[in-house]
Amino acid sequence: MRIGLAGLGVMGYRIAGNLAKAGKLDIVYNRTLSKAEQFSKEYGVKHVTDPKELIKSVDLLITMLADDNSVSSFLMPLAPYAKDKIIVDMSTISPSVSISIANEVMKNGGIMYDAPVIGTSIFAEQKKLTVLLGGPESHVSTVTEVLKETASTILYMGKNGMGLYAKLVNNLMVGVYVAALAEAYNFGISAGLKPEDVHKVLALYGSAKSPTSELKVPKMMTSDYSTQFATKHMRKDLEIITKEAQNLHVINPLSSLALQFYKFAEALGYSESDYVSVLEVYKKANLSK
Repeated sequence: MRIGLAGLGVMGYRIAGNLAKAGKLDIVYNRTLSKAEQFSKEYGVKHVTDPKELIKSVDLLITMLADDNSVSSFLMPLAPYAKDKIIVDMSTISPSVSISIANEVMKNGGIMYDAPVIGTSIFAEQKKLTVLLGGPESHVSTVTEVLKETASTILYMGKNGMGLYAKLVNNLMVGVYVAALAEAYNFGISAGLKPEDVHKVLALYGSAKSPTSELKVPKMMTSDYSTQFATKHMRKDLEIITKEAQNLHVINPLSSLALQFYKFAEALGYSESDYVSVLEVYKKANLSK
């Protein structure tokens, strides 16, 4: 089986690297050519400049792109070439958009899976990602065999779109949680607690500790906003959640409020920074005594 990957961003580059090291990647594509050239030089994997050449050259195509428009504009023109192909989209996009693309792929004789991931770039480097898979049950084992080279856990969620809904469930919780962590951290520091003591409560011994607080509170302590998951991506995911909640006729007051805080963080210049930079919103908003 020949395998290709499109999208060599923060996550895509690491996922592609894992596949290349396992000998399971034959060809890559990236819109910014220099990144594809860099990957080819590092891993000895061929790169192409034409998406049509990419899909024609492979049996299974993995995509890891930024948003609804990126995925739709990339995959829709390739749908006519999807006969007997498996497309695995690991992007986090709107389930409704993904389902539309999957239907178009299926009309042309191909199969598509939504396969968003849980985990940061560090998890990708350690091959400890969790993949949430949505699509036909028929080829789950084939897809799993490929993705196990970059993920420690692969969960089949059901039909097309279900992987993405599951990812949004996760990111709703994480987006609200990290905003709450920032609020709690800012509250504690403002009260006069030492950063290391706030860390003990939030990340080590408190009742709300979690792997996320263990990872993010140390970054808050040092204002380390080096990107593991960008603020712009969290904002985008919360916007998707708000849109999908409207489609499902359910309320999402907490994630809607958290969305505003990530928008504020972007307005402060932290769009490309890690989303833990939402802490800066609280710092800037502190009232004068």
